[in-house]
Amino acid sequence: MATIVEPKLIAGNSNLPLASAIARRMSMHRGMNVGLVDARVERFNDGEIFVEVFENVRGEDMFIIQSTSNPANDNLMELLIMADGLRRSSAQRVTAVIPYFGYARQDRRTKARTPISAKLVANMLVEAGIARVLTMDLHAAQIQGFFDIPVDNLYASPIFALDIREQFAERMDDLMIVSPDVGGVARARELAKRINAPLAIVDKRREKPGEVAEMTVIGDVSGKTCIIVDDICDTAGTLCKAAEVLIENGATEVHSYISHGVLSGPAVERITKSVMKTLVITDSIEATDPVKAATNIRIVPTAPMFAQAILNIWNGTSVSSLFETETLEPIYEGYFKR
Repeated sequence: MATIVEPKLIAGNSNLPLASAIARRMSMHRGMNVGLVDARVERFNDGEIFVEVFENVRGEDMFIIQSTSNPANDNLMELLIMADGLRRSSAQRVTAVIPYFGYARQDRRTKARTPISAKLVANMLVEAGIARVLTMDLHAAQIQGFFDIPVDNLYASPIFALDIREQFAERMDDLMIVSPDVGGVARARELAKRINAPLAIVDKRREKPGEVAEMTVIGDVSGKTCIIVDDICDTAGTLCKAAEVLIENGATEVHSYISHGVLSGPAVERITKSVMKTLVITDSIEATDPVKAATNIRIVPTAPMFAQAILNIWNGTSVSSLFETETLEPIYEGYFKR
């Protein structure tokens, strides 16, 4: 069997800027060019996806970089077809790097006769020939158990902690971390511990999906600079309403840190007009032009973390070391400036 010399990256169409940034970052680490494998991912006139790889991948350690974001079904099929093509081309191992794991919100049966789509997606990925998954901030941690293969779930909170320490360096004592719902308390508590800040919760009651009937703040936010922490922002209705409720309860400012900026429908307009001073998201999903143009939306990079995680997987070293802020600080040196 051929000796594996270097990890090889291949990208779908969902987030090419992030894939290119990961390749550039890996080139810096390796001291040699690490480019994206030459391939074409196209669609026939009827919408069928076709993949052709132009380089030899026999015996290679392949990493497919593909978020399953909007359009979720197209991007998921691209990932599956690319994995099948690499497996049939005798790649030694195929790892799916999925910065944003779509369908993660369908992780359980909430009503009778509903699917568990996250489990179905996990089954399809394994059947397509994927041997390992690398992702970030799964909506529900138990999704890792849907797979019978290794799953490395990275966290955005160490990156957020670095950014918060830089952006709010002169008022760290005034910060209050806020979870926008009870289900996100563990995620918010994790960031609160990293920056040594207190925690508050916004308890929301829904009449039906997409509508928030009532919100109550648990904790004293008077005179505090509140930072809302969550994994996904879709239409931004809950986020903007939570910011209003915090201001009504005496918060001086409200900022938000969200791992995955889905930002569909009226989200950008709502955020632009909201009382939030800033919304910080990662580049796990490629930003649209309205997102880039929004004055109060800022994007922090994940490429340094993903590049290091890929190298650690390839080298057979620890990925969990990237959970620590101290580990990421030298990797992100120079990125966070006011």
